[in-house]
Amino acid sequence: QVQLVESGGGSVQAGGSLRLSCAASGYSYDNYCMGWFRQAPGKEREGVAHVSPDGTSPIYADSVKGRFAISRDNAKNTLYLQMNSLKPEDAGMYYCAPTRKKYGFCSFEPLDNYWGQGTQVAVSS
Repeated sequence: QVQLVESGGGSVQAGGSLRLSCAASGYSYDNYCMGWFRQAPGKEREGVAHVSPDGTSPIYADSVKGRFAISRDNAKNTLYLQMNSLKPEDAGMYYCAPTRKKYGFCSFEPLDNYWGQGTQVAVSS
C-alpha cells in the first residue's frame, strides 16, 4: 500500500517562493531515490529534480537549476521541494515518486505508477 501525498502548492506571483512536501508511506522510503515531477496542461510530465536515498546527491532539470532545491527528511518519510524565483513556466501539477537507480545513480525514471493526487502550482506574471 504505497501512498504519496503531495502538499504545499498554491498561487504566487512571479519571483515568489513555495515549498512543496511529499509524505510517503507503505514502503521503505529511505532506501529509494525520490523525485519531483510536474505536468502543465497539455504537456507531458517532466522530471524536475531527484535526490539520492541519503539526500546528498540532488540533481535538477536545467530549467530549474539554481532556483529549486530538493531535500528529504527520512525520519519523517517526507520529501521537499523548495521553489524560489518562480516563473510562469513553472506552473503545473507537481507530483513526487520514487525513481529508479541506474548504474548506481538515481534517475528521472519513476519506479512505478504510484502517484499521489499532486499539488497545484500557479504562477502569475
